[in-house]
Amino acid sequence: MAIPSTVILGTGSYTPKRVLTNDELSKQVETSDEWIRTRSGIRERRIAGPGESTSDMAVFAAQAALADAGLTAADIDLLVVATVTPDLPLPATACIIQHKLGVPSHAACFDLNAACSGFIYGLDTACAMLSSGRYRKALVIGAEKLSSIVDWKERTTCVLFGDGAGAVVVGCSEEPNVGLLGTKLGAYGDSVELLWIPKGGSNSPATAESIAAGDHFMKMKGKEVFKLAVRAMDEAARDILEQHSIHPDQIGLVIPHQANLRIIEAISKYLNLPMDRFFVNVDRYGNTSAASVPLALDEARKAGRIKKGDYTLLVAFGAGLTYGSALIRW
Repeated sequence: MAIPSTVILGTGSYTPKRVLTNDELSKQVETSDEWIRTRSGIRERRIAGPGESTSDMAVFAAQAALADAGLTAADIDLLVVATVTPDLPLPATACIIQHKLGVPSHAACFDLNAACSGFIYGLDTACAMLSSGRYRKALVIGAEKLSSIVDWKERTTCVLFGDGAGAVVVGCSEEPNVGLLGTKLGAYGDSVELLWIPKGGSNSPATAESIAAGDHFMKMKGKEVFKLAVRAMDEAARDILEQHSIHPDQIGLVIPHQANLRIIEAISKYLNLPMDRFFVNVDRYGNTSAASVPLALDEARKAGRIKKGDYTLLVAFGAGLTYGSALIRW
């Protein structure tokens, strides 16, 4: 018996109201609008308000995705949340979101940590579980409150990140050759220290000294991450296209992780695709980690950039260092 297609039934996104511009940041740390824009393409980012949690943002995005799909929380029996900024160390933020949304108690709910590649990892996981026949409708969310793990005194990192959430509803279809056609996932575990939070886990529990030293904030070696990110995203994109005998020219839209405009431009060059085939919103939101790809996907659909029959390529990289690509036909 043929395995049914797994298709995206609806998308949604949410960003906080507060806009933090480069000019405002330049009053907090030694930087400037020109310095940030020329190195990253970022002009502004969104910052969660007081008391606004990762789960709060995720719920707004999920509600929008459910409405777009014409479904309710009662229809969901699988909830996957990609995040590196959970509400609490324990339990999973997915369980908190389940309660806030009203997802039934029989639904499977869990978090997934693959950093900025998290949404693609989560999408692949949910689609595989749907294909098993044991689940009917899945909600996949990428949500981050990166403002909570950024050192606002460190200019090389604090200028890059923002908060937000994106979500998709996934279901099965009898129509062949549509939906998620395939994924390519991987990781370079030998590069953990290029992008990490060095203290706070079971290996190095929090101490007064580690907190005072700022070791619970995100640390990044930008130049090294840049080089590996370009290589990983290019290879992941090429691999998934070759697997399905798709030429880059056949891709209607590429939705890359929104980390840095220069990385996106490099991928455009390597794939020999013009920048107008790439959806870009990094200028408005900065790097929102696992929320980046689903947030861009929702905006692309709302902007009419994706039509039935189109091929869309998702590609991302993140701490770990993880990477992933997904090929979708609408």
